[in-house]
Amino acid sequence: MNRRHLLHALGCLMLQPVSARADDTPALDALRSGGVLLLRHALTEPGIGDPPGFRIGDCSTQRNLSVAGRTQARAAGNALRARGVTVDAVYSSAWCRCIDTAKEMFPELQVEVLPALNSFFAGQGDRERQTAALRQWITALDDRRRVALVTHQVNVLALTGDNLAMGEAVVVQPDRSGGVRAAGRLTL
Repeated sequence: MNRRHLLHALGCLMLQPVSARADDTPALDALRSGGVLLLRHALTEPGIGDPPGFRIGDCSTQRNLSVAGRTQARAAGNALRARGVTVDAVYSSAWCRCIDTAKEMFPELQVEVLPALNSFFAGQGDRERQTAALRQWITALDDRRRVALVTHQVNVLALTGDNLAMGEAVVVQPDRSGGVRAAGRLTL
């Protein structure tokens, strides 16, 4: 097999939807019964953060989803639906890569921007304030409600301690102490 064919095969493997792994079951069951699918946006064009001078609301100035990322997000949404997982609402960071991930995964739903999901990478935003606001928002949800939240690596790490790759997710639920607990991870 030549290098081009090997790279194509590896790329196809990376874009496989949620698998039927036994370790996915607790997370999927938790989401089905009412929980939060906390996602890091899908694959982007190469880079870290955004270019200098980027502007929220102007996608041409941001690091955006790659073609593979759009495919990854659509496949993940389709795989969730095929496994009987639906969500009642989807919320996103104001960054285009998050909004686009949400729209590709859940085309039937209106995407709402939730400021607590906005990135605080490299000094943008306020890590402590946003994380507290997100924790409070999640704990205030009706416990039967199923929502998807699309955000950034730093936000997920601050809330859960999980360092997710692009396209990965963790299902979280409020705990009895007013915090948030992880029910399990999903690789989408």
